[in-house]
Amino acid sequence: MKSETQNIETLETQIAIIGGGGAGLSAAVTAVGKGADVILLEKGRQTGGTSAMAQGLFGAESPTQKRMKIDASRDELFKTAMKFARWSINPRIIRAFIDKSGDTIRWLEEKGINLDVPRYYINQNPTVWHTEHGMGAKLTKLLTKELEDAGVSVLRQTRAKELLTDSNGKLVGVLVTTKGREIKIKANSVVIATGGYAGNKRLLKKYCPYYNENISLIGLPNKGDGLLMALKAGAATEGLGMIQAEAALHVVGGPKELLACSMEPEAIWVNGRGERYMDESVPTLFDVFTCNQAVIRQPDCTTYTILDEGLVQYVVKNGPEKTYGPEWWGPGVPQPDLAKSLQSGVEKGGVKVSSSWNEIARWIGADPEVLKSTIEEYNSFCDKAHDEIFAKDRKYLIPLRNPPYYALKCHPVFIGTIGGIRINHRMEVLDKRDKPISGLYAVGVDAGGWEPETYDAILSGSTFGFGINSGRIAGENAAEYVSKK
Repeated sequence: MKSETQNIETLETQIAIIGGGGAGLSAAVTAVGKGADVILLEKGRQTGGTSAMAQGLFGAESPTQKRMKIDASRDELFKTAMKFARWSINPRIIRAFIDKSGDTIRWLEEKGINLDVPRYYINQNPTVWHTEHGMGAKLTKLLTKELEDAGVSVLRQTRAKELLTDSNGKLVGVLVTTKGREIKIKANSVVIATGGYAGNKRLLKKYCPYYNENISLIGLPNKGDGLLMALKAGAATEGLGMIQAEAALHVVGGPKELLACSMEPEAIWVNGRGERYMDESVPTLFDVFTCNQAVIRQPDCTTYTILDEGLVQYVVKNGPEKTYGPEWWGPGVPQPDLAKSLQSGVEKGGVKVSSSWNEIARWIGADPEVLKSTIEEYNSFCDKAHDEIFAKDRKYLIPLRNPPYYALKCHPVFIGTIGGIRINHRMEVLDKRDKPISGLYAVGVDAGGWEPETYDAILSGSTFGFGINSGRIAGENAAEYVSKK
């Protein structure tokens, strides 16, 4: 931390919140509602962050669920989360999050967010996903307006540089830069909500052992400012190195419509050596994140979906076999424009079409004999209705014998990082002795200890949900802390 000795412009507040995404906004609105004086700092030109892209919000025992007669027990969801994580996360944090989540849905509904639980989720999952069209953008705009209407200072294009302490090491504020000048913001409490470090390749390579530049970022390129400030302030770390990879098979340069066949379970997936490496029927709406673990183990985090003309025409007429997400395409939804999407992929270098397996192999960079052996072996498994290697569900075992053949070059994409700063269930930042650093909080994806190595899609919407709920929890606790000063 930096001592407060410089003679520069000074602002004063009770709570300084660093970051204007969903977590920071919810912390600010909550703290203001508790009577605290707040300044919100946003590095970008507008608030919202990656939260503005969010589609759904986790909730348990919410008013929405109760109206729809959906059983989403907090106890059962807590047990589900801990089982999925194999108790590798902090149970007090996940319990605080889940217990708060239903009330947060009420809080948002009272502010005019009209939430629903989509039927396609009800049919496949215990119903935790709350959504509204354009939800993330609408929610963050609403919270920003509420702050501005309350007269809260929202300082845009303002970057936090360093946490400030007095001569005794006590937190007294934050040093920021804006429009070429430095400002010292005196505050009794600081909430870190800077949205992770997905845009900092140095930190990604340092903390994420499987990170590869072929894994493309689709969220905001946040630089890890909050993490770096917290570390300098003596914070301990937890959960460093987890990136939230989304669908594993995004076609390189291709339109998103190609997801309708890139993850088709009747296709086969091969790596750059031309070898199968997993059961292609595994991914579902909730396993799509876990299958990334198999993809990232392949050379250069690159994989190839192989189809033939018969399978392509099946998808055109009948749609994909499975549902992978609300914005994609479910079973029974025909894809009449798939040929155009494939041609676009060819033009952008992500798709190869050929009647020759040798030509497909050369495009992949594989030994033609290896790919030929892979195809022949797979077709023999289809003929026997038994995948002798990966035990793929026999209903998806359809031989690939109808040219032309298609190869789709794919890699994962990731939304951002999760974890880094160690916290407790009050969202207080902990030092290396596991003691709270008085007045310092971390929320959203800057905080660690609430998500395991792989994103738990069973608790759908939990990244956005943790951001909003941890923000509310931190806002309440920070307001209580400064009220005693």
